[in-house]
Amino acid sequence: MMDFKTDCLVSTEWLADNLSSPDLRVIDASYYLPNEGLNPRHEYEVQHIPGSVFFDIDEIADSNSDLPHMLPESFKFASRVRKLGLGDGLRYVVYDQRGIWSAPRVWWTFRYFGHDDVAVLDGGLPKWLAEGRPVEDGPGSAEERHFTARMNSFMLRDREQILANVAQAREQVVDARAQGRYEGKAPEPREGLRSGHIPGSLSLPFTQLIDPANQTMRPAADIKEIFEAAGIDLDRPVVTSCGSGITAAVLSLGLALLGHRDHALYDGSWVEWGGSETTPIETGPSPASPKV
Repeated sequence: MMDFKTDCLVSTEWLADNLSSPDLRVIDASYYLPNEGLNPRHEYEVQHIPGSVFFDIDEIADSNSDLPHMLPESFKFASRVRKLGLGDGLRYVVYDQRGIWSAPRVWWTFRYFGHDDVAVLDGGLPKWLAEGRPVEDGPGSAEERHFTARMNSFMLRDREQILANVAQAREQVVDARAQGRYEGKAPEPREGLRSGHIPGSLSLPFTQLIDPANQTMRPAADIKEIFEAAGIDLDRPVVTSCGSGITAAVLSLGLALLGHRDHALYDGSWVEWGGSETTPIETGPSPASPKV
């Protein structure tokens, strides 16, 4: 039996063979940026992997925060997921409608709340569809189960911790946004944010970890080389960041695939850091970029 605690990815073939397992639940964790004009719940209801339930990243979030889809309190998370039929003693496979984009965020969220029996579907719905595998439509349904939430604060960083780290440099902050956004040359998809990056942070666009041919994660050996080429010391702690805490989890997934255990995610990411007038910002290329 595959151990989701260590096997963070499952193939479409594995899922097809195990879809009817009584202890397995499948989660559609799709998300789109505000400027994309797509509704992930609607897309789920049009077609989804049979038996899957829809995890609303924007709704299963901290409703008291001005920032988008920040982690909710444990009681809210437990309340929402148990209504989706997600409970103790089950294994979860999470996918999204792009391939590998928002599914790792929900994979990371379940692990943050103490549930390690969760994996990401490699290639997501696009690969599933390309292989002619079955889908169904409609809103989906599930029988409510009990879920025990136990937060793991070691997996999370907030703004004050990142501010302290700017001075101390104990942890390596790795930015998953596109290089142009990191350097301050390209606009942010959300209005009102300054351009640039957290001082001392390194640039590693999350897309580098994904094979564009089929939207699957690259082999672990390639991922290791990509992290090292970005200037990241895999023997030291890492904090992943991005625009709003979504694609940072793709880097977190990559680190987990390498067996790297000392890594956390900055939940507020650039929407918090770049939206503040008091946080320090740098522009220009990553310190690890080749000098021309």
